[in-house]
Formats: sequence, structure tokens, C-alpha cells
Amino acid sequence: MDFAYSPKVEKLRKQLLEFMDQYIYPNEDKYYAHVRSDKRWEPVPIIEELKPIARKAGLWNLFLPRSPRAPEGLSNLEYAPLCEIMGRVSWSPEVFNCSAPDTGNMETIERYGTEEQKDKWLEPLLRGEIRSAFLMTEPQVASSDATNIECRIKREGNEYVINGRKWWSSGAGDSRCKVYILMGKTDPDNTSRHAQQSMILVPAGLPGITILHHLNVFGYDDAPHGHMEIDLKDVRVPASNILLGEGRGFEIAQGRLGPGRIHHCMRLIGQAERALEKMCKRATERVAFHRTIAEQGVTRERIAEARIMIDSARFMVLHAAWKMDTVGNKIAKKEIAMIKVLAPNMACKVIDWAMQVHGGGGVSDRFGLAFAYAHARTLRFADGPDEVHRNAIAKQEIAEQTSIEESLAKAKRA
Repeated sequence: MDFAYSPKVEKLRKQLLEFMDQYIYPNEDKYYAHVRSDKRWEPVPIIEELKPIARKAGLWNLFLPRSPRAPEGLSNLEYAPLCEIMGRVSWSPEVFNCSAPDTGNMETIERYGTEEQKDKWLEPLLRGEIRSAFLMTEPQVASSDATNIECRIKREGNEYVINGRKWWSSGAGDSRCKVYILMGKTDPDNTSRHAQQSMILVPAGLPGITILHHLNVFGYDDAPHGHMEIDLKDVRVPASNILLGEGRGFEIAQGRLGPGRIHHCMRLIGQAERALEKMCKRATERVAFHRTIAEQGVTRERIAEARIMIDSARFMVLHAAWKMDTVGNKIAKKEIAMIKVLAPNMACKVIDWAMQVHGGGGVSDRFGLAFAYAHARTLRFADGPDEVHRNAIAKQEIAEQTSIEESLAKAKRA
């Protein structure tokens, strides 16, 4: 394993760092002024202004590997340090057309869509002209077990008719969101619960689609992106919109969620780095009990521990990315699950310590830490909760550490 950055990646890192310094950090106030205004559900002007600059600089669609439609795409290992840099500011990935859920949706259409589906939906997504949403989670069932999903996708002639309710449909609040990837049951009576589900492309705004309301995260509405609760009643979609075929929903989900999970982890490392940076600056500026906060033993201990935790998470993410590139997402599933547990918990802890150093200001909107914490805490649920990933890791570890012969021998002795 060699995690040294290639000359290509070093060049892109330098470009990206310069772009962040020149265009992203100086415009954070503009972004927040818009999303806190009465126009917050409209596209953010500063993001739209910066997109063509990023594209001209070659910092565009870097997330998508092995796609003839996006030749600029990098491998997971190459993309990791760049995604981390973008993640330092929550809204900056969209500037580079590298934001969720579009990244996962574009990868899904690229890997599993027909050429017609790619022409209609992938191309405008790659150009940044439209946005998308992923509709999987449902309010009535524990969606961490996706076999529970109840949304019905029923074939009628040359159409599928969809009935169900979805929530936490991130991105569906954006006026530019033109397509959903929806998971539901096409064959609810199939003896294999994993063959009951399918995924289908649903154009936004069809008759029968009702966006009920947006869901806040610790009081944040995340406009204009939004996390929407959506009702679908007798929504008719062409049969040609099915992805890969009926009963392939779980297969697609695993292919989609692997890259999505690692992208979240990369961005979280960037968030944690930014929080540590703010923590150190604040600690050296503030005086309490006749000493700077940085001179207090507990603060130094936390700063040191934060650095250890961030670097540990980074190396684990790089290892998972390397394994995804070399042996594939399926074989790297344990490593992906491990970082999906580690990175959000690490980020929550580091951001929490940074908030503590900022005192009352840490829980306000002034320093961006409260919003960062809300985002990191949410990612302990998104793409599978900690408990599900820990269970999967444990099952795989037990299987690797024991053999069938050993298990049979123990059973006989009992």
C-alpha cells in the first residue's frame, strides 16, 4: 500500500487549496446570508457564480471513476484527499459538482443505467444543470433494514405505478431537482426478501407526487437542499425507467452506498480538520483564569487527541479507498463499514471539543460549529446507522476468525 499522492493528485490538491482560499472561504458569509434569508429555497447565487470557474479550472466531476462520460474522474484513492479539502466547507462540494446525493445518483446511473437513461439524466447531472434525490427511507418502517421498505412499484402494461411515502429525501427541496432514484417493492411475495426490491428513475413533479414538508436537523432546514417527506400516490412512470431490472434493488443499493459512504467519511475528515483549526485559534486567543485556554492542560490533551483521531481516521479511509480500487467494493465492505462508524463519531467528538473551547459561541451560528456538529451527528444514521455497520463488521470478523470445522467440533463436544 502506497498512499503517496501522485503528481496528478498533488497538482489538483494545490489547485483546489488555492481555489478554496480564493473563492470559498471569502464567500462563506454570502452563502449563509442567502440560506438564512426569505429566498433560502432558491439556488444559492454564489455557488452558481463559482461553478463555471471550477469547471474551467478542471476541478469538476472528480468523484466518478471509470466513466467515458466523465474522463476527469479519479480513483477512490486519488479522490480522497480532494474530497477532504472540499469537505472543509459544507457547501463547497456543489461548486465542483461533487456533492451528495448527486454523486451517488450519478454513479448509480453510470453503473446500472441504460444508454437512454444516461443521455436523459446523467448528462445534465454531469453538467451541473439539474439536481437529484434518493428516495429510500420511509417513516412507517425501520429502514435500516431495507427489506422492510413498503413502497409499492407495480407493473401495469408499459408503466409502473408507485404508491408509498418516503422521508429524509435529501436534495428534493431544490427547485433544480428533476429526478429521483426510488427504491420500492416490485415483487412483495418473492420468497427471497432481497429479491422483492427494485430501483426506478422517477421524474420529479409527476402527477401524484406531493412534497409534504421539509424535515429539520437540530433546527436546520438545510435549504435549498432540504430533507423532504414525499407522498407518492398512483404515480405512473414508464417501464423503461427501471434500473437494471426487477428484483435488483439490493444489488444496486450496495453498489451505490459503498462510494457514498466513503465520500461522507472523506468530507467528515475535512470538517474535523476545520474544527481543530478553529479550536487551536480560539484557544490561543482567549484567556481564562490568567492563562490562555491553550495553556490549560485539558485543552492541550484534547487538541492532541483530536490530531491522533483525525489522522487515524484518514489512514483508515485511505486504506478503504485503496481496497475499493484494487479488489472492489464488495470485498472492501468491512473496511467501508468500519470507516462509516469511525469517521462520524470522530468528527462529532472533535467538533464537540471545539465547541467547548468556544464556550457559548460554540453552540451559536457564529462559528459554524453547531451546524457542522448537526451534520456529523446526522451521518451516524445516514447510509446505515452505527449499529447496523457494527453488526456487519462483527459477523464478518467472526467468520474470518473461526472455521466451519471448529464450529462443528465445538457443537459435538457440547
